[in-house]
Amino acid sequence: MSNLPSTEFTATVHCAPPVLTVRLTGDLDYDTSDELLDAVTTQLTHDLALRDVHLDFGELTAIDSSGLSALLMIHRRTSTTGATLHLDCRPGFLDRMLHITNVLDHLTTPAANPPTQHSHPDGDYTEIGVP
Repeated sequence: MSNLPSTEFTATVHCAPPVLTVRLTGDLDYDTSDELLDAVTTQLTHDLALRDVHLDFGELTAIDSSGLSALLMIHRRTSTTGATLHLDCRPGFLDRMLHITNVLDHLTTPAANPPTQHSHPDGDYTEIGVP
């Protein structure tokens, strides 16, 4: 019997608005990245009150370019909803990939406030933008 960690992928979702936490186990790769993306997208679509999305990489065993692509898409979707993406418990190999590809700062930048509507003082039109 081997003491090597399992590479079977699981994404365990815990949603307690305004926080979504997804705990990742195993390899995040071509075969599994859609599962992660779908899990996060489903939660963001069904609960618009989410403000923080935490991805817990404490039990991640590997990541490839498809996994990185999924992280970039998750960042795009969290930013669109005004939520902030957090990359928690990153193993060294993930940090190296994020530094080599120069996306760590991009992925962990706090989300801008979602657009809101403001009435113009004379009531003629509505402006869309960030207050």
